[in-house]
Amino acid sequence: MPSAAPRYDLPGTDAFSRVYWDAAAQGRLLLRRCRADGCGAAHHYPREFCPRCWSEDMEWEEASGRATLYTWSVVHRNDLPPFGERVPYVAAVVDLAEGPRMMTEVVDCPEADLRIGMPLRVRFRTGADTGAGTGRGTGTDPAAPTLAVPVFGPA
Repeated sequence: MPSAAPRYDLPGTDAFSRVYWDAAAQGRLLLRRCRADGCGAAHHYPREFCPRCWSEDMEWEEASGRATLYTWSVVHRNDLPPFGERVPYVAAVVDLAEGPRMMTEVVDCPEADLRIGMPLRVRFRTGADTGAGTGRGTGTDPAAPTLAVPVFGPA
């Protein structure tokens, strides 16, 4: 049986990020928050240290799922599988209500309706939408848990 083409839309997972991806599969968006005195910064993408003060005293925190659109670009061509099947799509940066900025995709919104500052709400691309699999770029391991990737749509 031929192997499936590599996928470039599935995240790599490891022991540290497993908490994040398990929560996403349950429809919850997690952030990391610094617990160091005088810092308290929340950040995304999840890291094992605070990108502001470099403390390793971090904790997971559930985000509200609310965001506003900071900027976007409509992608009309992408040759990496499976993005070519999805064009056009909206690659975006959103400001999460908790403070961090996050790279994502805006879904279920016509291009003409996009506005800087528009309220958004997290949604999760799951199952067939992600090519459920290991998250190692192939999506071919049927025993692996389903990945859910956070995307945003109009609130």
